[in-house]
Amino acid sequence: MVLPPPNPTGLPFEDIRDLLTRMPGPDESAVAEVRARDAELTKPAGALGRLEDIVEWVAAWSGNGKPRVDRPLVAIFATAHGVTAQGVSAFPDAVNRQMLENFAAGGAAVNQLCIANDIGLKVFDLAIEVPTPDITTADALDEPGCAATIAFGMEAIVGADLLCLGEMGIGNTTVAAAVYHGLYGGEARDWVGPGTGVDAEGLKRKADVVARAVARAGGSGLDPLEVLRRVGGREIAAVAGAILAARLQRIPVLLDGYVVTAAAAVLHALDPASLDHCLAAHRSAEPAHGRVLERIGKRPLLDLGMRLGEGSGAALACGIVRNALAVHQGMATFEQAAVSRG
Repeated sequence: MVLPPPNPTGLPFEDIRDLLTRMPGPDESAVAEVRARDAELTKPAGALGRLEDIVEWVAAWSGNGKPRVDRPLVAIFATAHGVTAQGVSAFPDAVNRQMLENFAAGGAAVNQLCIANDIGLKVFDLAIEVPTPDITTADALDEPGCAATIAFGMEAIVGADLLCLGEMGIGNTTVAAAVYHGLYGGEARDWVGPGTGVDAEGLKRKADVVARAVARAGGSGLDPLEVLRRVGGREIAAVAGAILAARLQRIPVLLDGYVVTAAAAVLHALDPASLDHCLAAHRSAEPAHGRVLERIGKRPLLDLGMRLGEGSGAALACGIVRNALAVHQGMATFEQAAVSRG
């Protein structure tokens, strides 16, 4: 189902910064309970590697010493970008509406992954018929609009106990690259990749567009929320809101690929601890994604050469999370199985 965004009043940037100061920390008692059970399970200590870490992560951020995921949700935020007028994408803007219809009809890749992994799916249309301005000539959003869109994302995750974040919007790898360039500096070409499949000439054009957009916005090193509103997009702002709301509501988060990580990077630049409840689902084939994950301190669960977006990597990683929890919950203890500890 494709849904309109929620309709909150919006939060000024200072209120968003205040929320970051009130983020809960991990529930250490829940982690201790998980570790105590893990020590009794019929396996050598640490034998399940990152699966054991995942169980502790869910416990820490859900606040449950017997962690479960019963209501996982893939939330996709979709919008349009005026920067596509610069020829930065291999696909036309008409694909935005066509893909929304495809999601609604159940025909997209993420629909199949959600079915296979028993995950709920919500797709939010963030004014897809009204592209943000071309970021080489104007700011993507004003402060009230950006804050309101962050608030949209905060209201979109009701009912989930594991949040898998995705996006869709032609041109948004260019916008994400501009966010990274604005946050981290360097050369524009450091952050630009092929996206949906542009050729070498298109790659040069994207790098030039990103350089011009960030220069127009005031260059690198701006306040992270200013980077977001000046060169970002509605889907990136909404994802940032969803990440923040998930933290406040103690919902663990799986970050999808290159574009979703741009929202995470904005929050990380404001406060590195703001992403402690998040795992990186996968490393995208977009060349800069791995470097960004290193900057925000996230080791991806998967590396499958994917570059689709729409929450596809997060949906796959959700299956790994559920498998980790099933093993922890279902394994016998040494005592139950009458197995010697050696």
